[in-house]
Amino acid sequence: MTFAVLIHPSLDHGVSPGAADFPGGTLTCHCIDRPVTISVAAQAAHNHVCGCTQCWKPEGALFSMIAVVARDEVAVLVNGDKLKVVDEAMTIQRQACTGCGVHLFGRIENQNHAVFGLDFVHTEWSKNSGWAASGFAAFVSSILEGGADPAHQDGVRARLNELGLPPYDCLPPVLMDMLSIHAAGASGVLRG
Repeated sequence: MTFAVLIHPSLDHGVSPGAADFPGGTLTCHCIDRPVTISVAAQAAHNHVCGCTQCWKPEGALFSMIAVVARDEVAVLVNGDKLKVVDEAMTIQRQACTGCGVHLFGRIENQNHAVFGLDFVHTEWSKNSGWAASGFAAFVSSILEGGADPAHQDGVRARLNELGLPPYDCLPPVLMDMLSIHAAGASGVLRG
């Protein structure tokens, strides 16, 4: 029997290209009654799939789908009273709907963090088309911590490559360099 590798429902049939002039849109949770809707007033960046155990994944998906956008471009439009931080001890304060459990966005409150000022958004919850295409897979080995079968890991990596999502066990080098440069600057090792 062949193992069908299901990465994420939004990507399993291929990665859709983004639109260069896309102005943003809205994201809505799954609730029928009083759904939470947020506005993201800009194109997202660094759209990717993530295998960590903290990011919300749809039923049956190995990965979540996450992108970033400037914090000041994200606003709760309606029913924000239903949003709650999933785990206040985490660096990314993931905001989930208390009704359906869907994560809509995550925010870093630590002003000294390298990506403070960027919110993590789940563009999959938008009916607007044109969001930036997913471009890589992060924390691929972490799906094993979430219960994925280690025997299928080579097939998962092959499917990610087939979709044009290079797999990394952390973040791509350009983002890892950015984080390390920030840390070196903050510690005084790197001087401008």
